[in-house]
Amino acid sequence: MRVAIRLSTLAFMVVALSTPSSWAYRDHFTSEQKALLDNIQTVRIEAIVLTAKGAGDAAPIAEVVARRIGELGYSVVGEAGKSHDAVIKIKCEQQKTWEGTTAAGGDADLPDAPSRLWKGPACQLTYLLGNMKVKWQKEVRTEFEDAGQAAQSANAGDPGVYAMVKLREALEKYEFPLLLASEWGQPERLLKLLDRSDTPQDRKIKILSLLGEMQADEALPKLREALKDRDLAKQAIGAMSNLGKEGIPLLVDIMNTSPQLELQTAAAKGLGQLGGMHGDASVVLPLLAKLKDAKTDWSVLTEVAWALGKIPDKRSIEPLYDLDKKLQALRDPENLQLKKLKEAVFWAIKQCDTWDQFS
Repeated sequence: MRVAIRLSTLAFMVVALSTPSSWAYRDHFTSEQKALLDNIQTVRIEAIVLTAKGAGDAAPIAEVVARRIGELGYSVVGEAGKSHDAVIKIKCEQQKTWEGTTAAGGDADLPDAPSRLWKGPACQLTYLLGNMKVKWQKEVRTEFEDAGQAAQSANAGDPGVYAMVKLREALEKYEFPLLLASEWGQPERLLKLLDRSDTPQDRKIKILSLLGEMQADEALPKLREALKDRDLAKQAIGAMSNLGKEGIPLLVDIMNTSPQLELQTAAAKGLGQLGGMHGDASVVLPLLAKLKDAKTDWSVLTEVAWALGKIPDKRSIEPLYDLDKKLQALRDPENLQLKKLKEAVFWAIKQCDTWDQFS
């Protein structure tokens, strides 16, 4: 019975500590293939347009893809015979046909993953590395599923033409160039874009998120700069939480000194992620100091407790029990923040005091 309980607890810890990334499947590439991805510079665009009337003019779609991929410094060749490092394939249809491989799980659950259920206008993007079709697949869709009805409501004439116009508009907004640079393991292109003054704020936020997913340690100096921007600081902290241990002192400082509770909570969460990922117990004492500080806000305290649970340490046991005892004396069923805090402390105790469950 004890073995079963302990195995259950270990399984819970694995789920809690694991941080699956959409970038993780790069591990399936060989070292030679990863080298090819890292060095992609010149790409060729293959675009297909299909409407209810048959094949359409794919040039406008190809132009959008080429121009947008060029924003990250990639070169584009038009002719198949010219030398290129990868082929970006895009198929835009008035009525989409399914080309996906999985129904659920992993990337299939993302909003921009190909949908089995969607039958309306859509563009599906993928790429070839040499002759190998990579399982990276993304999809953009229109807001309407019936192009005929939508065209009629907009007095737009031909439904197929109208659908392609709307798909081009969607491709103008969709950040597939950033996703490809991340997929190919080229953080330097993202960093250059992050540094440009004309890069929109929402695009910078997406870049920071991707840099974190890529675990791009070379991004740390730029992330430090991004902390000075109130609108980017939280995203920068999130990205730092996936990088190397070098970010730990900065996260400790943010947790202790930032006047913004939102940044304090993000920093505490980041310390838990970094400590758990690297097995670094140096984060425990700063977290315990924050846990014992009577002035710590409950929202921050909640993340501190979760963080301590991700780095099981005997030093955390007594302070967590002391806090739990105080919390149990509080009776306020309508207080959601109190409920969240109690749950976090309870879970952290179970991770740190593994023998408590047998007593």
